[in-house]
Amino acid sequence: MTLTALAILGLAISLDLLIGEPPNALHPVAWFGRVVGLVDREWTTDERGLRWIGLIIAVALPLSAAALVGAVVEGALEIHPMVGAVAAALVVFLTTSLRRLLDLTREVVDATDGDVDVEAEIGAGDNGDHVPGDDGDEGDLETARTLVRGLVGRDTEGLSGAQLRSAAVESAGENLSDGLVAPLLAFAAFAPLSLPLAAAAATWVKGVNTLDSMLGYRSKPIGTASARLDDAVMWIPARISAGLLALAALDPRSLVRARAWARVPSSPNAGWPMATLACALSVRLEKRGAYVLNADATLPTVDDGARAIRIVGLAGALAFGLAAVLAAYSPAVAAIEFAQGTGIDELGTGAATVGTGIGLRDRNAVSNAILEVDRP
Repeated sequence: MTLTALAILGLAISLDLLIGEPPNALHPVAWFGRVVGLVDREWTTDERGLRWIGLIIAVALPLSAAALVGAVVEGALEIHPMVGAVAAALVVFLTTSLRRLLDLTREVVDATDGDVDVEAEIGAGDNGDHVPGDDGDEGDLETARTLVRGLVGRDTEGLSGAQLRSAAVESAGENLSDGLVAPLLAFAAFAPLSLPLAAAAATWVKGVNTLDSMLGYRSKPIGTASARLDDAVMWIPARISAGLLALAALDPRSLVRARAWARVPSSPNAGWPMATLACALSVRLEKRGAYVLNADATLPTVDDGARAIRIVGLAGALAFGLAAVLAAYSPAVAAIEFAQGTGIDELGTGAATVGTGIGLRDRNAVSNAILEVDRP
């Protein structure tokens, strides 16, 4: 078992629970977002030219961020293995998010908690129109509309309390995949092989997802490549996240029921966690003019929103457990243990050196300080 990787995951989740997210001024992901903002402009009036520029951006920016972070972790390892492990844990902490997602979702749901909630009880009608007077204090709804903009990019004007809860629940499911499962599993898959490589992998996945969230719109030709790359990268994490949600809800069949709705959204991936959560909660989730999931159910009540938060939170905990299993029993561990058992030490360390592109100090440091593989 890779003890160092497990300790890193434990420290990362502890930091998330204790701190949540650093302010944007101190958050490297926000810094990356500012760089994306600088390249998000009309480089040319030629649409094809913009797509080619977008391809360069989609390749160069995440790779540059990954190389930088990998070099930082490698430099920290040069100082001391413990310093390197802490640096890697900070990378996992900064590229994943669970507490902030749950807190913001809870704030939105709580702000919609009115005395009467007719819409959630009888449905909003086939056209999703707002039922006047169904959500209590309008001031609280304005607060909810402001808060939910931290979760979704849709127009929130005129959304009822139930529709705002739907948006929050949808985002909680989707962001479990984008903001936690994908970078977390990327790190865990490579951690037994090389901490710099694992940190670089988590950073690359986060960079790809950030590019998609900022540029991946149909109205932006410059974001086409970023959107396609994100679709490919998120294919597996989205489906794993759906499985974790079904498991957390103690309703494995919700994953089966979700198949009928998972392909309704335009994204090939986002529909899976959202539809699974909708089926597990027996609620309808909808984005006006875009999609309706589990259409025969009603929009979520406040209690449904609270239950969604619990399910997503438990699914997040399960994701860390899955990452621990992956770190302990990944093919990289098996290869290294085989190499050590047969005396071919170069197999594990050589792969690590080639994989990082940065280089590690020596094979003794790798096997003893970084990999921490259990020996008989």
